[in-house]
Amino acid sequence: MNEKRNITWHESNVTKEQRHKLNSHKSAVLWFTGLSGSGKSTISVEVEKELHNMGVRTYCLDGDNIRHGLNKDLGFSSNDRTENIRRIGEVSKLMIDGGLIVLSAFVSAYHKDRDNVRQQLGSGEFIEVFVDARLETCESRDPKGLYKKVRLGDLNGFTGIDAPYEAPVSPEIRIDTDNKTIEESVEEIMSYLKINGYLTAT
Repeated sequence: MNEKRNITWHESNVTKEQRHKLNSHKSAVLWFTGLSGSGKSTISVEVEKELHNMGVRTYCLDGDNIRHGLNKDLGFSSNDRTENIRRIGEVSKLMIDGGLIVLSAFVSAYHKDRDNVRQQLGSGEFIEVFVDARLETCESRDPKGLYKKVRLGDLNGFTGIDAPYEAPVSPEIRIDTDNKTIEESVEEIMSYLKINGYLTAT
């Protein structure tokens, strides 16, 4: 018996557009992608703080936090990385329907995984933010000590060293954290949201 045949989508009596009107802003996901140490989490939490101070309803999904609970059963194989991003995409989709601006900070190394999330969302709801920094810069920062472990041979399959990272080709936003401060990076993202009408409901 195929149990999936008994599953149907249950529609809410409150629409996404009604939530936008209540919140006075649109919903979308800011999808931060980049190497470990590029600044994804740091910038995302600062952007969230800025949005919160403006009265925008937000939630930040961080890669490490998600692996403590929702995705704690996943490892770091290619298939597990794909499943990790698929699940985050589904969570982001629900939060977007709930009227939130979601800040998702994951390495998300593969084009196809990011594109799959984009295709699941509505037009303009996926904002790819490429947090771009040279490998040497990321390794010099090494906030979690992961690059050191890789160089000592204690960690394998690490993105950017012995596992691939496929950089975005046409991201909505590219942040050069080799040359920009956190404050400048936050301002660039906030400017994009303002110019493109995300911070007002229409």
